[in-house]
Amino acid sequence: MVAAMPTIPTPTSGAPSSEPDADTIYVLAAHPHWRESRANRRLRDAALRLPGVRVNDLYASYPDYAIDVAAEQQRLAAAELLVLMHPIQWYSMPSLQKLWMDEVLGYGWAYGPGGHALRGKSLWLVASTGGAQDSYHPAGYNRYFFDAFLPPYEQTAALCGMRFLPPLLLHDARRAPESELAAHVEVFAQRLGSYPDWPELAELEDCPECMVPAGDRPQAQGAR
Repeated sequence: MVAAMPTIPTPTSGAPSSEPDADTIYVLAAHPHWRESRANRRLRDAALRLPGVRVNDLYASYPDYAIDVAAEQQRLAAAELLVLMHPIQWYSMPSLQKLWMDEVLGYGWAYGPGGHALRGKSLWLVASTGGAQDSYHPAGYNRYFFDAFLPPYEQTAALCGMRFLPPLLLHDARRAPESELAAHVEVFAQRLGSYPDWPELAELEDCPECMVPAGDRPQAQGAR
């Protein structure tokens, strides 16, 4: 099973934190209801305080869901680490985060022939669940270990030539003891502040090669 790796004022700005070329880490913070967030809001706020980290509150930046693809690709190209930070909703990511993936990680840019913009970079999932850890078990109501829901994230990274880093998870986020939540936020901030000096990175395999044949995506594509 994937295990989680071992009070901050709330900023008012929902905009990205600094100029693209100043940051090596790009945090996409996607939560549809920040007022209801107990864990992700504090993680977002902790990231906003760190130098070299750009935080984009997706629901504040794109309330109309009209994503600025060119700007997002520029920020991604400038970063070495992309952090997907969000609550797990229906065993996946919030809808705006999924739309961001669909539109920004384009064919010919992020993957496929000529799509090498993200090759060699890293992807880190920082997620929270409403259910307790033991609910992600064959005997629990979620029926699977949480690892079973990670392949879409892992394969997205692989297709883009990125390393998928061990996720940072917080289960039972609404009811976790304050001491556990505070420790979780501290680990998150420490990891961001020390990247890429993570000991486990030396043990990870190189970025995988997932070559997409040009014939699989002809230029003239009809509706599917």
